[in-house]
Amino acid sequence: MADIPIIDISEANRHAARQLLEAATDNGFVFIKPNNTTGISASEIDDMFDLSKAFFACPTAVKSECAINSAASGKNRGWLGMHGETLDPAKQKRGDFKEAFNFSSLDPPQPLSGALAPSRQQLLAFQSKCHALCLRILRLFGVALGTDPLDWFVERHDATSGTTGSVLRMLYYPGLPEDVGKLDEVDIRAGAHSDYGSVTLLFQRRGQPGLEIWSRNQRWESVPVDPTGDTPAGDALPILVNIGDVLSYWTNGLLKSTVHRVIFPKTDGKPADHKELDRYSMVYFCHPLDDAELVSVPSKIVESLGGSEDAKKEMQKVKGLSGAGKVMTAQDHLNARLGATYDLKLKA
Repeated sequence: MADIPIIDISEANRHAARQLLEAATDNGFVFIKPNNTTGISASEIDDMFDLSKAFFACPTAVKSECAINSAASGKNRGWLGMHGETLDPAKQKRGDFKEAFNFSSLDPPQPLSGALAPSRQQLLAFQSKCHALCLRILRLFGVALGTDPLDWFVERHDATSGTTGSVLRMLYYPGLPEDVGKLDEVDIRAGAHSDYGSVTLLFQRRGQPGLEIWSRNQRWESVPVDPTGDTPAGDALPILVNIGDVLSYWTNGLLKSTVHRVIFPKTDGKPADHKELDRYSMVYFCHPLDDAELVSVPSKIVESLGGSEDAKKEMQKVKGLSGAGKVMTAQDHLNARLGATYDLKLKA
């Protein structure tokens, strides 16, 4: 089991910034203690999961009305069908065993179908609260790193100042569809990958495990759904937060963007094949403004503890960034990463 700390980021915890930094420099994952500080209630999370389940239960024809990357939905917005995304193309023989729906607040508004059709305001409100929580986390990182100014990260995520690649993603991982046949060893719910943006929030459901991280011990370690093990029924579970590639890049690798995946539940070492092992989750991928430049953050701590220039160049190569004498932007980086997972060419 992965050793991931649980942190209270309320103002009552004077050590929150330091604790966040320690977790981010260790394995890049941390649980946020659910309380009034997050701004997201247990009932709001439950309502969103109910909405997600209702949408994914709709007929394929209905979900296809808002297909991802269609001319109507736009880039990286809309419904993604089974095997439509391959997060680890080097190892996977077929795409991820999941469906997803990406929601963005960008104009023009994207089409919504089925159970989502009357729920645009609910989606917008939840996404807004997720973004506000990310800004709080980014502000704490600024404090911990002594950035100049302290809101250096926050300023680059101010959605009122421009467009951004941030999306709220609802995910459905079916237990094992009857038409799948025998699973190959490399078949997986979500292939091994690191996240593309700055900060990611993950909301999970009780009794629906599967997330693993590639730990500092150089092995896959499972991530608990409830790290406390005793969260009362009806209360919100801790929110899992992880560092994305951009935040790692800005800090010269000091903050870790850790590779992770979602596997099928196993029984006696083999994939379990009963329908009740469906997994639902929700993710908020927080991205910087599209024109935010991928340069080192002004921080003496990063200068002294971050990676060397050679490490930085290696990070560029690994993360799909290209030098070519120009400063890459967040949008350049996101387009390159998305292009490797599915065809970004808009469909009619």
